[in-house]
Formats: sequence, C-alpha cells, structure tokens
Amino acid sequence: MNERKSGARRPQTPSKARKGQRAEKPSAPRGPGRLDRAIRALARFVVGAALRVGIVFAVILGGAVWAMHAQLPEADALFDGRARGSVTLLDRNGDVFAWRGEQYGGEIRPGDVSPHLVHAILAAEDRRFYSHWGVDPRGIARAALVNLRAGRVVQGGSTLTQQVAKNVFLTDERSIERKLMEVPMAFAMELKYDKNDILALYLNRVYLGAGTYGFEAASQRYFGKSAKFVSPAEAAMLAGLLKAPSRFAPTTDIAQAQGRAAVIVRAMESEGYLTAAQAQAALGAPAGLSQAAAARIGAQFADWAMADGPDYLTTGTAEDVVIRTTFDPRAQRAAEAALAHVFETRVKPDSRAQAAIVVMTPDGAVRAVVGGRDGRAGGFNRATQALRQTGSAFKPFVYAAALERGMSPNDVVADAPLTLAGWSPENYGGGYSGPVTLTDALARSINTVAVRVGERAGRDRVRDVAKRLGISSPLAEGPALALGVSEATLIEMTGAYAAFASGGLSGAPWGLREIRLRGDDAPLMRADAQRRRVLDHRVAGRVTAMLEEAILRGTGTRAALPDGRPAAGKTGTTQAARDAWFIGFTADYVAGVWMGNDDNAPLTGVTGGGLPAEIWRDTMARLHEGAPVRSLPALREAPARPATVAASAGGDAEDETLLGAILADVMRALRE
Repeated sequence: MNERKSGARRPQTPSKARKGQRAEKPSAPRGPGRLDRAIRALARFVVGAALRVGIVFAVILGGAVWAMHAQLPEADALFDGRARGSVTLLDRNGDVFAWRGEQYGGEIRPGDVSPHLVHAILAAEDRRFYSHWGVDPRGIARAALVNLRAGRVVQGGSTLTQQVAKNVFLTDERSIERKLMEVPMAFAMELKYDKNDILALYLNRVYLGAGTYGFEAASQRYFGKSAKFVSPAEAAMLAGLLKAPSRFAPTTDIAQAQGRAAVIVRAMESEGYLTAAQAQAALGAPAGLSQAAAARIGAQFADWAMADGPDYLTTGTAEDVVIRTTFDPRAQRAAEAALAHVFETRVKPDSRAQAAIVVMTPDGAVRAVVGGRDGRAGGFNRATQALRQTGSAFKPFVYAAALERGMSPNDVVADAPLTLAGWSPENYGGGYSGPVTLTDALARSINTVAVRVGERAGRDRVRDVAKRLGISSPLAEGPALALGVSEATLIEMTGAYAAFASGGLSGAPWGLREIRLRGDDAPLMRADAQRRRVLDHRVAGRVTAMLEEAILRGTGTRAALPDGRPAAGKTGTTQAARDAWFIGFTADYVAGVWMGNDDNAPLTGVTGGGLPAEIWRDTMARLHEGAPVRSLPALREAPARPATVAASAGGDAEDETLLGAILADVMRALRE
C-alpha cells in the first residue's frame, strides 16, 4: 500500500531535515571531566607517595629502633647517672644541716616507694603509661588541644618513656632533632625494658631541685624520710617538682610548692587514685618541710667547711661523702638573731651596711658563721672571704709582743705627740693624756702609745706574734702596723683572739671533725684541734686581763654582758670608719663581729665600740643562757712602781722611743 496514501509520516533523516534546522545527534553516556580526572590522579599520587614515604619512614624508624635497641644496656646499670658525688654535712650533734653536690638516695624501684608516689607521678605526667608503647598519640592530641585553648604551651605530650629517653640517653637541648630522636629511643626502650624498669629509671634519674636526683634523695632532702613512707600530700609535692624543679622546690617557695601539689592531688582524685576524703585531707594539710630543711641555717658555714676540706672529698668528690663538723645550730641561731635584732632596732631600714659574725670555742672549733645580712649559700662570705683593715683590733698583738719583750701591763708610756719618718699618728677624738699604763692605753685604745709600744717591741716581733696567733694575711712594714693598717679576715682575727682565751694555745679555726664515705663506718680523715702553744701562758693571761679592762672601763663598755659574766675584748675602727670591729671572749666562747660597706664607703656614726659591740653582747648573751658563770684565764699583776717611757717636749721621736725603751729595760732590771 502506498505510504503516502495511508497518511503515515516517514521519519526524517538528518540529511532530509527541514531546511534551516540542525540535525540532532543521538545522546550518549557522559565520561569524567578534566577536573575530576585531575583530582583523582592527584589523590592516587598522594596516596602512593604517602605510602612510599610511610614505607621509607617505617623502614628508617625500624632501623633506628633496632640499632638503638641493640645498644641499650641493662636497666640496673643506669640508675645512678650523676657526674659527681654528694656531700652531706652533719652538725656537732650528728644531725644533717646541709647538703652539697649531686644528692642521690640510692637505687629504688616502684615496689620500694609509697604507692601514693607512683600514683602522683602517673597522674601528673603520664596517665596512660601502662597502655602505650612509648609514644602516646592520644596524649599528644590532648596536650595540643589544651595548648590551643590556652594560646600557649601549658602541657606537654611526652610520655614517661620519652622523658627517660631524654634524661638518660639524649640531652636537654630544645630542638626538633632531639625531639624526633625521642620517638625511636622510646620504642627501643619499650622493647628492651618492661614498664617497671622504665618507671624505676624515672624514679632514680629525674632531677628534683636543690641538687637532688631521684625521688629517694628528694624525699630525704625535703621531708627527712624515705620515699617509702611519704603521704599523699608529700607524694603530690614531689611529683609537682617535675614541671619545674627549681621553681617549685619547697626550699625555694613553700607556698608555691604547696599550690602545685594541690593540682596533683586533684589529678590523683580524678584518676581514682585517691578517694574524695583522702584528697580533701591532703588539701587540708599540705606537706611541709622537715625541721632540718626548714631551718635553712648554716649555709655559709657549709660553704666555708667545703672550701676548707680537701677538694677530692668535697667540691670535686666522685663519691657520696658524709662530713661531721663543729657546727652548732644553737650558736648559729643566736648569732643570726642578734644581728637581725640590732639591725631592726638600731640601723636605718635603707642602710646598705653589712655585718659578719664568727663564733668559736677557745680551741678554735667554729660553731657559727654569719657571712652577711643575707645568709644564703653561695653568696659572698664576709666572715671568711673579706679582707678588711683591722684597726685597733690588731693592738692586742702589739701588746703581746711587748710583754714577750719584757714589758709589764703596769709600765707607763707617754701619750704625747709623736713623729716617725714624717708620719704623726693621732688619737681618736684628738688630745693626749700624758703618762698612762699599758693596760690603760689598750683599754682606751690610745694610738700614740700603741705605736710607741710597737716600736719598743720591734715590728718584726709584732708580725711574728700575729702570725703565730694565726694571721696569715700580709702584714704592713711601717710603724702604722701597730694601728692595724694591715688587712685580715674576720675568721682569722677571731681565731687569733682564741689563743688568748685558751691561755696561749693555738686557736686556728677548724670545722671538719670527720670525713667518711656514705655507708662506711671507718673514717677517711679525722681532725681535732691543733693544740700547740703559740704564746707563753703568762703573756696570754696578762693580755686577757688587759682586754677585760677594755670592757669594764674602756672603749668596749657596751659589750659588757648583762649577768656580770667575765668577758674580754677589743674594739677596732679604721680610718674614716670604713670598718668597725669587736672581737672578744668569755671562758666558753670567742666571737668576732665586723661591720662595713661592701664598696668600702665610710660608715655613718658607727665605731667598733658601738653597733659591733652591741651585736657581740647580744650574741654572747644568747649563747650563755642557762650556762654557769666561769672566770677568764686572766693573770693580773699587783701594781708596782712603774717604769716610765718619757716623752720629751722636743727632739727626734725615733730617738725618744729608743731611749725610752732602754730606760724601761734598765728600770726593770733594777726592780728585779
């Protein structure tokens, strides 16, 4: 049938499309676009690269871990990693009063310490210690989040294993390289050691302030007890040191240490290590220092004792050493209290003046050292290190030399103008008294008489006496030697006066009784007073009687003790009052006091008979509380017709002094 006739329309082909119309192409499925293909290609590249880098990193990390693992020693060989040893100082009663060097309390393991201590450490430093493999991604993420919120670094992500790796095998250097090295080392340690070995290394090696390494040493240092017996509050304080040992050390700032410990207590409660009641009890009764640690006295005595001992057993020791000393905490407290009292009540608050005190017994055993108004360890010790002009405190050596030469305390010497080689000494306050006895001249500290007596005795003899009594510092050559223009330390001068107090036996200062290694009963060294005679007992007794007069009626009256206890001593004030001294003794103690400015500037309104004498009196009064009154070893001569060394109105003073000395010798010979 004809299609045209049937009315059916034939479909148009593209070639037969109506004129003016474009032929439509048949639709087909769409493929990926260029962007999609690029993203997919990049993703495949990144994944492939990451996989390859990861494989390389894993190989490198694995190699590093294996190499480090192969070199790790046994844990037992690593517990004590100190570069040098420690020194523990005991007082005269056998009690610890100071520590020096790197303190280590001995090997401890987790089972040897209080469980509270282990819990405090884990709560403070690594809560997932027993579940990670040396590096804790969750801990790192948590620390990063905390730091991000705080806007600064307030929390670290290092595990205990990483900290041990740093402390034992790496360095404290803050660098990316060192931080990266922690990772393979931590993995190697986890493979080599079990968790308790790693924790044991941590317990023994970590630094905890005040020269202590390990928790046993720190517990002994701060609380006077083993780490086995610490309470939750004490454990928290020890763990709190880990963040910043020097800043949170309780010996530095107990309040700050207690505040940090409170944070650890709350963390222990949060982790379930403490009940709410236990935590509340620990917060309500924070840990405090032991009596020895809290006292913090004797630091400068300890510095002096360390310097006085052999280096290989003190500052340079490689062993743990125990030193028994002559230190007396009671004497130290007395001296410190006296100094503080006088400065609080008699000195202006803004004064820059310094003071120092030495207390010893007549045999030279040093009992206390106050090296300045601030008695911190390591500071400049004005009692043992400062060389200062001695002033009239030197005069007893001059008179001792004269007595050795044969003069008598009752001999009379002229207090009159004097010129030697163009130099003319003057008396304090001016004026002259005419003829005076040696006793009166020393008691009143008359300069012209001291020079005349010194020339009469001979400068060489004066220097010899001073050296025999313990003055090792250089001594002046000219006639001004008699007036104390030479320099000496306070401890030297106090030791020299001890020779008078002991009846002429050496009073050379000493502080070390015994040195031994910790754990050994046999001492390596033992010391006692060197009791050799340095002065005839009659000379020492006469000088003592003369110095007793100086306190009874001379320049030292403000040093008189309130109970009438016999005491002898001498004032000393140098030119322009740059130095002021008082040194004296009873039958029981010898004490020296110095005042001055560190820059050698003159003192204002201070002489040796003023504030130094008052500090001396206050110190001695405290020292002798409850002690029986004892007489001094003084030797007094009955008054006799004195020989006079006259001073003519004119003529050469040098000739006058020589002639006077000859006349005195003649008159003495006639009397005998």
